[in-house]
Order: sequence, then C-alpha cells, then structure tokens
Amino acid sequence: MKQRAATSLFERLGARFNDSTVTEAELRSIARDELTRIIDAEQVPLSADERTRLVADVADDVLGYGPLQRLLEDPAVTEIMVNRMDQIYVERKGQLMLTDSRFSSEEHLRKVIERIVSKVGRRIDESSPLVDARLEDGSRVNAVIPPLAVGGSSLTIRKFSKVPLTVRNLIDFGTLTPEMAELLNACVRAKLNIIVSGGTGTGKTTLLNVLSSFLPANERIVTIEDAVELQIQQEHVVRLESRPPNTEGKGAVTIRELLRNSLRMRPDRIVVGEVRGGESLDMLQAMNTGHDGSLSTVHSNSPRDAIARLETLVLMAGMDLPLRAIREQIASAVNLIVQISRLRDGSRRITHVTEVQGMEGDIVTLQDAFVFDYSAGVDAHGRFLGRPVATGIRPRFIDRFEDLGIHVSPAVFATPPVQSQKA
Repeated sequence: MKQRAATSLFERLGARFNDSTVTEAELRSIARDELTRIIDAEQVPLSADERTRLVADVADDVLGYGPLQRLLEDPAVTEIMVNRMDQIYVERKGQLMLTDSRFSSEEHLRKVIERIVSKVGRRIDESSPLVDARLEDGSRVNAVIPPLAVGGSSLTIRKFSKVPLTVRNLIDFGTLTPEMAELLNACVRAKLNIIVSGGTGTGKTTLLNVLSSFLPANERIVTIEDAVELQIQQEHVVRLESRPPNTEGKGAVTIRELLRNSLRMRPDRIVVGEVRGGESLDMLQAMNTGHDGSLSTVHSNSPRDAIARLETLVLMAGMDLPLRAIREQIASAVNLIVQISRLRDGSRRITHVTEVQGMEGDIVTLQDAFVFDYSAGVDAHGRFLGRPVATGIRPRFIDRFEDLGIHVSPAVFATPPVQSQKA
C-alpha cells in the first residue's frame, strides 16, 4: 500500500517536486493533504496511528530521498553506494556492507537523483549522464545513469558530519598524535604550503578541514572546489565553486579559472579542495609568488607519488615545460606533504608528514618528520595498534618558526623507540 500511495503521489504532484519556488514545508503540507485523499480512496481500514505512520512514511519516502533517507539519518553510515535500484551498500566504521533497503523501481531511483541534482542547479539526462552534486548538508553526491551505467542508475553519497570533526576527534580516532597536531598547527600558522595526499575515501577533505581550523581568524580565506564540501569555521571566507557547461556546451567555469580569479581577490590564504588537472600549475605559481600558506589535496599513495602526481598534473596545463623546471616549481612551492591512508582495519591514519627540502640534481628531495609504525601489530579485533612516530629529524623550516615567534616543543621530535630501548 505504501508503494501504491507513493506512486499515486508522484503521478498527482509531478513537476511540483522539483519546483524551486515551493518551500519544503509547503511541499510537505501539500503532499500530506494529497496522501490523505489517496489513502481514503484505498478504503483500507486503518487505525489512527497506522494512518499517521503511513502518511509520514510515504511523505518521507517521496519528499525525502526514498530508501536512502534513513541511511542519511544514521550517524554510523559514512558512505552510501547505490549500484542499482535493488542493491544499496553502505560503509560503517570503514567496512562495506549490503543493506536491505531498495528502490521500488529504476524510475523511483531516477526521480531521487533528479531531485538531488536539480536543487543545486545541475542536470542529468542522456546528453549529460553523469554529475557531481551535493545535498543541503554538504554531503557529496556522484550520479551516473544509463547508457553509461549499464546495470541501471548508480548513486554514491559521501556523507559529511553535521558537526565538523576537530583535531581532538582525530587524535581520539588515532588518525594523528598530539605531537603531530602541534607541528601541523605551527606549519599552518607559519604559512607553509601544505598538500594533503591520499587515496579515494581516505579522509583528505576531513583532514583539510581540520588543518583549516588552525588558520588565523583575521585572514581572508578563498576556497575553490568542484562541489562545495569544505567546512571552514572562520568568518572571513569566500567560497567559490566550479560550474559545468549548459545544455549547449557553454558557460563552464573551471577550477583553473576560479584559481586565477582568486588571485585578484586579495586572499591571505587559498584553499583548493583538490587539484586534478592543469590548475595545479596555477596553484604552484601562486604559491611561488607571495600567496604562502595555501592548502590543497591530491590523489596519491605516498609523498613521493604526490610529487610525481603534481608533475603529471602540471603537464596537463598544456605548457611545454621541461621536467626539471616543473620539479623546481614544485620543490620551491610545496613545503609539506601530509599523507593519509585507509588501513586494512578500515581506520584512517596519517602515515607520513614529509618535508619537501628542495632539489638534489634532478630529484626533489623529501625528508620524513613522522612515519606510521606498523611494527606494533594488531589487536584481537584486527585493529592496528601502531601509531605515527617521529623520525627524530627536525625539519629545516623549524628555523622559520623561530623567526616568526612560533614555538614548537622539542618533545614533538622525540623518538619513542629510543626511549623504550632505554627503559
């Protein structure tokens, strides 16, 4: 009966679901009135409680995001993956699991996808069958429909916490140590250019949010993203978002154009959600021409891979630059690489904090300040007991801290293995 009521509601209200002039409250009121009439027409004997629950369930199903609604409201779920209308997986505590939720039909799934993308001014149809969008709470959405998605429409939602995670949260999770947090705080305040490196789903954006919390409140911050998801807590923030082309293939505004424009906006800090193309050249040039303290993320599996990835992305800018010139740009622009990884137990840990020291011949030289210690093994539940430990080597930029009056405790660079041997 719920399915019949939902189908009837879709048929009767039609285009009103995607009408931006109708508020959510008005739409719910209209839908509840319509549902009451639909249920009356069914002539099924229902108690008052059953009737109220049926109206509420169908309204949530039709006006919310269908079977995804309760998954979105579940705080333990961090990612939702719809492979097709009858197969929905979620990620809980870093582990994937199949749910018993399903859409009533491919058409129902398509309607939910269209509702999501239309709210942020995007579109999805046969001429534009894939789209990146976001929910009202900032959760990131990727949708692909046939003919690209062969087995039926696919939808992936990366949920973001309504309350942004803090440094304390990441320390409690074991993602980083208090000593590492002290060093990163000093690096951000000292206006070092920092790249957060990691694979898909490792928590790069979450870590970038935490690093941005160290930014001074009196600085002007410009953020540039494909789909807005950064949760910058400071007041003085300008948020820029790229735009895809319209139905005629015109009107696109790329990350690269936004980055160039941001240089005219008198930014103290530029935060690029992710570099994935030619905009990396513009970012490196900005870092090299007085816009210190920039933050960004890049997809790669180690600090050394991050350097190679940046080289490749610079080549995508279409400039015929020799490889040595690109490496010199990277070596002089980037000060620190923070590598975050998702381990086999599902936990997300910072595995390297690495200083970019400069060039030695044709090679960019790197020096680890912290490295994850895997030697501690795992506990009875399969969780890694290891933690990031200091290598004992003080980064060269510590001298810069002293010039700026930023103090870092010598204990930050203490090496636990040496201490345990003495014991």
